[in-house]
Amino acid sequence: MQRRHFLIAGGSLLALTGCATAGAGAGGTPVATLEAEAAEARAVLPVQTPRAELLQEWTGPFEGVPPWDKVTADKLKAAILEGIELQRAEYAAIADNPAPPTFANTLVTNQMAGEPLGRALSLFGVMTGNIGTPDYQAVQREVAPLLTQAGNEITFNEKLFARIRTVADNADAMGLTAEQKRIAERSRDAFIRNGAALDAAGKAELGRINTALSQAFTSFSQKVVADENAWTHIPNESGVAGLPASDKAGAAAAARARNLEGWAIVNTRSSVDPFLTMADDRAMRETVWRKFVNRGDNGDANDTNATIAEIVRLRAQRAKLLGYANHAEWRMQDTMAKTPEAAMDLMIRVWRPAVARVAEEVADMRAIAGHDIEPWDYLYYAEKVRKAKYDLDQNEIKPYFELNAVKQGAFYMAGRLYGFDFVKLAPGTVPVFHPDVEVFEVKNRSDGSHVGLFYSDDFNRTGKRSGAWATTYRSYSTYDGVKNVLSSNNNNFNKAEGGAPLLISLDDAETLFHEFGHALHSLSSKVTYPSLAGTPRDYVEYPSQVHEHWVLSRPILDGYMKHVETGQPMPQSLVDKIEAAATFNQGYATVSYLSSALVDMDLHTRAEPPTDIDAFERESLARYGMPKEIVMRHRLPQFNHLFTSDAYSAGYYSYLWSEVMDADTWAYFEESGDVFNPDIGRRYKEIILAEGNTTDRAEAYRRFRGRDPDVSALLKVRGFPTS
Repeated sequence: MQRRHFLIAGGSLLALTGCATAGAGAGGTPVATLEAEAAEARAVLPVQTPRAELLQEWTGPFEGVPPWDKVTADKLKAAILEGIELQRAEYAAIADNPAPPTFANTLVTNQMAGEPLGRALSLFGVMTGNIGTPDYQAVQREVAPLLTQAGNEITFNEKLFARIRTVADNADAMGLTAEQKRIAERSRDAFIRNGAALDAAGKAELGRINTALSQAFTSFSQKVVADENAWTHIPNESGVAGLPASDKAGAAAAARARNLEGWAIVNTRSSVDPFLTMADDRAMRETVWRKFVNRGDNGDANDTNATIAEIVRLRAQRAKLLGYANHAEWRMQDTMAKTPEAAMDLMIRVWRPAVARVAEEVADMRAIAGHDIEPWDYLYYAEKVRKAKYDLDQNEIKPYFELNAVKQGAFYMAGRLYGFDFVKLAPGTVPVFHPDVEVFEVKNRSDGSHVGLFYSDDFNRTGKRSGAWATTYRSYSTYDGVKNVLSSNNNNFNKAEGGAPLLISLDDAETLFHEFGHALHSLSSKVTYPSLAGTPRDYVEYPSQVHEHWVLSRPILDGYMKHVETGQPMPQSLVDKIEAAATFNQGYATVSYLSSALVDMDLHTRAEPPTDIDAFERESLARYGMPKEIVMRHRLPQFNHLFTSDAYSAGYYSYLWSEVMDADTWAYFEESGDVFNPDIGRRYKEIILAEGNTTDRAEAYRRFRGRDPDVSALLKVRGFPTS
């Protein structure tokens, strides 16, 4: 995710998220104190006037907005190159300051430094991820190692590190608040984890590793995007038999966009999964499935196996250099789980009943199919079993989930739980990076005050990376004057033609609510200092996952999820069928996800990293007893979470770790008798969303729930035995 504020450590930009809604921070620091701190910090930094257009302060309405209408690849390159130099001068001034180190002249200045570069990188992240044309890819290849080198310079600056360590080691004597002490100590520890305490030779070696990794990450990302820009052409109608009319129309539109007759199934999950679920042509299902699961694994120019082998080799070298047994141990120092063993304990506890459930699901499907179930059969025959067992058909559900109605339902949830209103802006009110992007102003319902903007980019396009994700262009903070929030969600739906309604699946609707949960986290956060805004990797998915549960709440169904033809809300009888089938196919859902998380942890705890990635994947899955009828949700050759950065490496387990809290939280709402319980919603916003990382997140959960999360709630949600 691209954010406005950045701490550069260990050779990579670590986004620091967060936003606030009051004049004082979560720690209650008076505004006058913050102003004095900011003044002292600004006095340290050199006065510089950026030349590049895309380094300038954002102007326009809503406290300034990204100048998407001015962005080009060449301008971004110039801005990033100049921004690195401006940032270098600022950090030099902090490190060389002759005054004794204080929180203001060392830690606050660290948060101020590099803001022009941060603005350029916010733009750059969107243009490479959402547009992804060759000119942006070329710039990405060029600047990635330069950004890493700039990060290395900061982390390896001995005078800068000495100042940070002095403040952290003497926090009590300096009279720092608990919030300031947490910032100082976490900054010191992050610098150490990323090599600040190494000798000169160690720093040189770590710099080499970090630069090589940044180049490998870029290579992996661009190869996967290239393989996802493929499709399966289906010339005959028999090949799309069984698809609902809306999916047929989307496939026909995809074909026409590529100057083809017939239909095209784009090589992204949002197109492939519906096809595998509904298409009757078994041979065509296999063709589509193989193209999708073999992304990055075709032995051609886009094959990623050698790149992955290089990444895991470099990660192992880095971990050893920094004093850790393996990459996973290094990555998990600042997580809730703390150790690979703790994460594995949870995963195995869930894996065993999930594999057992798959055997039951396969037996049910084989009875209908009359033949063995292959991976390209699973979703198709699961749908047949669902129909037989629960009289539930996906075609019966889909007409209730029109994209714009689903978004309005999400906005309703935000208003009911947290008091936010979303007001759509007229096109042209603010610049956007693509004509498809819609922008909404977010206001506090209580007084109409402005909170920020929400950008919604819903449709796939050539060059856009696959999947769904959230991004924050600017986070709210108060340490240097109040700033509003610029947040976004990004999806990959096939755009309907001619203004026709775009119907999405229940799974897609839950994904939309999930990503919207990330946006609500940003919009609700109440953090004074940006460096305490980002939460641990195995916590950050919790606030997003829990919001999926509200999709089928009665008020949202009655108000928004209405049949596209009849205009009637989903009847309770259909909701009852869905809920009765809620644990249906959880063996498949759990195993496909959890196999990816287990292989991730296995890969990054190896003493000797593998060189044959395909062989490692097969052997690892065999050791865990992976059912042959299922493939990993993300095979290693296309596993963007792991190999486009370090962000989710040895951390894909975090979705499961977060789901423990998510399931337990939903149980809390349900047990209250009101899933929109205003008191629980208020406390959830204040404690779980607003605080960022100003306090330990496990302690925060205990304050919210009154106890630690109960794992049995997760097992119950998935329909597995709780004992």
